Amino acid sequence: MDNTAELCFLTAIELTQRIRARSISCVEVMEAHLRQIERVNPQVNAIVTLAPEQALAQARAADAALRRSDAVGPLHGLPVAHKDLVQTKGMRTTFGSPIYADFVPDVDDLIVTRIRNAGAILIGKTNTPEFGAGSQTFNPVFGATRNPYDLSKTCGGSSGGAAVALACGMLPIADGSDTGGSLRNPASFCNVVGFRPSPGRVPSCSDRAAWQTLSVPGPMARTVADAALLLSAMAGPHPCSPIALQKPGAHFRQPLDRDFHGVRVAWSRTASGLPIDPEVTAVLEQARPVLEAIGCIVEETEPDFTGADEAFKVWRAWGYEQKLGELADTHRDRLKETILWEIEQGRALTGPQIGRAERLRTALYHRMRRFMQTYEFLALPVVQVPPFPIEQPYVTEINGVPMDTYIDWMRSCYYISITGFPAISVPAGFTRDGLPVGLQLVGRHHNDFGVLQLAHAFEQATGHWRRRPPIV
Repeated sequence: MDNTAELCFLTAIELTQRIRARSISCVEVMEAHLRQIERVNPQVNAIVTLAPEQALAQARAADAALRRSDAVGPLHGLPVAHKDLVQTKGMRTTFGSPIYADFVPDVDDLIVTRIRNAGAILIGKTNTPEFGAGSQTFNPVFGATRNPYDLSKTCGGSSGGAAVALACGMLPIADGSDTGGSLRNPASFCNVVGFRPSPGRVPSCSDRAAWQTLSVPGPMARTVADAALLLSAMAGPHPCSPIALQKPGAHFRQPLDRDFHGVRVAWSRTASGLPIDPEVTAVLEQARPVLEAIGCIVEETEPDFTGADEAFKVWRAWGYEQKLGELADTHRDRLKETILWEIEQGRALTGPQIGRAERLRTALYHRMRRFMQTYEFLALPVVQVPPFPIEQPYVTEINGVPMDTYIDWMRSCYYISITGFPAISVPAGFTRDGLPVGLQLVGRHHNDFGVLQLAHAFEQATGHWRRRPPIV
């Protein structure tokens, strides 16, 4: 193993410890990751904008701060690339759309500011589908991002570039966002960790929908502890968000160790009767005994997800119309078909339909809340299928069951999104063809830390995260 590989596959926590001890420099860390990007990224197309000279200059400044014994943040010296839906001041942000192919913002989004203030060094941007629509990462600006475990397969999405960059050792940490599974789906497909926190845990400074709870920013990493470290920098209250949770981000830098003996976990094979590919089921059946081995009482049961599909699709369509409706009026010929479909669905909604969706969501929340009084956690598939061919825009059938829309194959994720409960994808094993499969763990309302603790215990018991893609 050369020095590049050794540094690039250290955990983020190990890197920060070595940087603080000055056994390695921030410049060495940055140079190693830049070499890894140069070597691997052409094969996978995960990082779509790169600023190496800027990153190296900041790494030199980070080393100087350590020599001066300045106070430094928890992410000091770590390279990071932001999802290309996140605005980065002075760095191109395309949203995966030809409409914004040359757009350079003059502001940073809040998570960019927070991650930078914690000491991370911006290296570039990661690929995403157009405006984050769909769980397959391709767009007209940069093309498709490939799965590093099989270059003929998709990496999922919409935080696909982030997941691939992590899996390939091109980044130690990365941010993403999740509406219908966009942190969890690519994490499952790429053998990394993707955590969808509770709405408001990571504030979003929206100037259009400040009260919305469907789309949330969150952390991705190769290990649960690294994801928690990044969350500690992203989380915490902010006046720009009326739903921001008040717990400070530093809470997530506590040790994740916990005794799980006697903790009750609900085990759902099918997420309320959804079709699940047998390859996924076979992998996850091996995960259940692991939860039992760490002390959990695992029972096969699940909440009633009645109304989840309708409620999610109404609020998703409303959100797309609210966010992108004006673009459809002025640039209709430059938006992909599925986005136009979402906008038209949103425009066709009536007041009674929206009211019904909110009643369904409210009833679902209360059923879920009562269910989780008995079970502290719910375990279920992240994705209903393993990674599929990269030429295929989305899944159209599972086990012979046709999918009605381009997002129906993501229901095992978005059923959880609409509840607002925190959920994580943690590596759970591999199919016979060597493709990654994640286990989805869901916690009680606002129990983000508990979800991280259970995922950490599962990860430590299995070690699946250590298996690297063949291309590295």
